Formats: sequence, structure tokens, C-alpha cells
Amino acid sequence: MRPQSDKPLSLFALTWPLFIDFALHFLTAALNTMMISRVSYQGVAALSVGNMVLELSITLFSFVSIGATVVMTQYLGAKNKAAASQVVYSAMGFNLLVGVAAAAGVLLGAGFILQLMNLPEELIADGKLYLQIVGLCLIPEAMAMCIAAAMRAHGFTQQAMWVTLLMNIVTFGGNLLLLYGWFGLPQMGVAGVAISTVVGRLLGIALMVYLFLYYTKIPLKLNEILQPKKDMLAKVFHIGLPAAGENVSWMLQFMVVTSFVGLMGDKALAAQSLYFQICMFILLFGLSIGIGNEIMVGHLIGAKRFNCAEKQMYRALKIGLALTTLVAALAAWLGGGLVALFIDDNDILLMVGQLFLLTLVMEPGRTFNLIVINALRASGDARFPFFMGLFSMWCIAVPGAYFFGVYLDMGLVGIWIALAIDEWTRGLAMLLRWRTGLWRSKSLIHA
Repeated sequence: MRPQSDKPLSLFALTWPLFIDFALHFLTAALNTMMISRVSYQGVAALSVGNMVLELSITLFSFVSIGATVVMTQYLGAKNKAAASQVVYSAMGFNLLVGVAAAAGVLLGAGFILQLMNLPEELIADGKLYLQIVGLCLIPEAMAMCIAAAMRAHGFTQQAMWVTLLMNIVTFGGNLLLLYGWFGLPQMGVAGVAISTVVGRLLGIALMVYLFLYYTKIPLKLNEILQPKKDMLAKVFHIGLPAAGENVSWMLQFMVVTSFVGLMGDKALAAQSLYFQICMFILLFGLSIGIGNEIMVGHLIGAKRFNCAEKQMYRALKIGLALTTLVAALAAWLGGGLVALFIDDNDILLMVGQLFLLTLVMEPGRTFNLIVINALRASGDARFPFFMGLFSMWCIAVPGAYFFGVYLDMGLVGIWIALAIDEWTRGLAMLLRWRTGLWRSKSLIHA
């Protein structure tokens, strides 16, 4: 039976599919990293830098989907489904152009980009091959992100979960065949991982389109997609551009910080990559609650129920902090042993073990930041998070990472101390902004 998009929303009903969806999404990268680590840690380093470049491309696509989600939830809260459909078409049309530009940039400039990232020379060839293969699916990926955003705005969060599950099954099976050479196939190394990833994503995108048409009953009108509405794009950009600026800034500052790690050698790069993959699963609790809460707050803002929106934000923040703190404690206890199942280099294991102790401070701060920022965006207040993020990342995170990690020679521990300070600074600033109540006047649907 097809669920009804106008049924009352609840945080749990929205969040648990989001959690599993995001977990499966991150599992794709984690599977690739862990599986290739059984072949060589040099391959892990090449994949980690290549994946950051791809994530930057996807971040460029996400600014439209983030803005479209907020605008759609406000229109749906106001019971204006026709306008919400126009937002979908306009977002897809614009993201098509962005996807073409990103794919061309990655395919033509892969080697130059990797050199800028200080990837060791002996890893450039593998990193370039990986980027160029995976770059093939960036155009459909850009369109699919808008479709997924529309599904979530309508309250259909389970469907994206099934899509990501399919992607993981295909990617895992492809790695067994092309990375490990099962059934006599050639062991293709990094190229095999890239091919498995592309095939999995393309099949997942095809399923997402089908589910979108079936559940939302919104037809994909080519003429509407190719002629996006300027007024709808203006609303989307009002939220999406500051969100994109913040997300791109985070990716760029993390790339700069990773270039500092590159100065420490391939083992440090591999250690950070392995640690980062597991940290992504801790992040899922704050991220899924933040997105689920964003959907609820957006609907409440569209319906002009501001007091309910305020109570909902604080409730989500308490739940997110409690869960993240618990999971961070488990990671500090068990994380090093988990990594030891996949790699036996003592230097790497020592660095990873030290980093996991920092999760007790790092991850609650990141959850704090995510939940309040998403609530501010859902209300239409997106510029303050952008400017505060720019200040904190480039005046605290980057110089702090260089000072602690390189200048004081604290290594990866120093790098991540600076990143933790950045997350807590931004999170507390977002809470102060929310408490001012200025977000109540930022609704978009009457702009």
C-alpha cells in the first residue's frame, strides 16, 4: 500500500529510515576503503583523496537539493502541493547544468587536482583512474539528489533507504569480482572499486526515479525541467547558496587540512581515512535527526506554528546529543579494535587509537552544530550559519590544524583537536542565534 504524504509527521518515523539510508550510503565508501585495505594501504590513501574530490562535487549538487527541501516543506506545510512540484522541476533543471560542469571538471582535471592535494607521486596514477571512472555518474547523481530531496520533503524517507541498500549490494558484489578476482576475473585494484561504485550508483538512481514517480505522483515534465521558474530558484538559492557555501567551505578546509596530513606521509593519510570512515557512522545519529527535524520544522514554519517549531528543535537537540555521546563512548572503546580487523600496521593502529579518544569531544559538538543549523535553515534563516561557518573554519580550524598538527608536531591528534574546537564554536553560535528568535520572520513562501 502506498503511504499517504499528508499523514502527520513524527521525528522517529522520519529519522530511522534516514539513519539507515545514510548508514548504507557511508557504508559504500567504508566498504571500498576496508576491502581495498586488505590489498594495500597505498590504495586506501589514493581512494581517500579521490573520494574527497568527488564529495566536493556532490556538495555542489547538494546546495540545490538542500534549498529545494526547505522550500518544498514550507509549501507542503501550507498545503500548496502545486508550488512544491514546481520547486522539484526547477531544482532538477538547474542541477543538470551543475552536473555537466562537475563531470567535465573531474574528467579533464583529475591529475592536476590530485597534485594540488599533495597526493604522493606514486599514487597519482591510481587516484586519477579512480576519479575519472567514478566521475562518469556525476550527471545522473546531480539529478537524483533533487529527486531524493523531494521524496524526503513529502515524508517518504523509507524509499531512499531501499535505493541505497541496492547500491551497497551491487558495490560489494562488484568488489568481490573485480577487486579480489572471484571466479577467475582479473584483480583490477582501484579501477575495480571504481567500476563497482559506478554500476551500483547508476542502478540505484534508476530505482529512485521509479519510486519518485510511484509515491509522489509528480510526473517528470521535461519542458518544466528545462525551463526552471526564476521565482522558485530564487527561493531555493536563498537557502541553498549559503548552505552550499558552508558545505563547500567545509570540504575545502578539510582538503587543506588533509594536505597537512599528506605532509606526514602515506601512513598518516591511511590512518585518517580509516578513522574518518568509522566517524561517519557516529555522525549519522546527529545527521539523521537533524534532517528529520528539518522536515518537521519546515512543515511547522509553513503552517505558521512557530512555538511548536521551537519546541521541536529543542527536543531533537536533546535526543541527538544523548545518542551521539553514547555512541562516541562506544567508538572510543571499540574503534581501534575494529580497525585492527582490517589492517595490521602498528604505526597506523596507534594513530587511529589516539584519534578515537577524541571522538568523546568531537562528535557531540558536531551533532550540536548539525541539528541547530538544520533547524535554522528550515525556518529560512541560512545566512548566519554561512558567515559563522566561514569565520570558524578558516580562522579556527585551518590555522589551528596547522599550528597543533604541523608547527607543534602533534600529528593527527593536533589536526583533530583543531577540528573539534571548530565544531563546538559553531554549534554554540548557532544555539545563540536560535535563542534570539529572529528565525520566526524568515519564512520563504510569502517572500
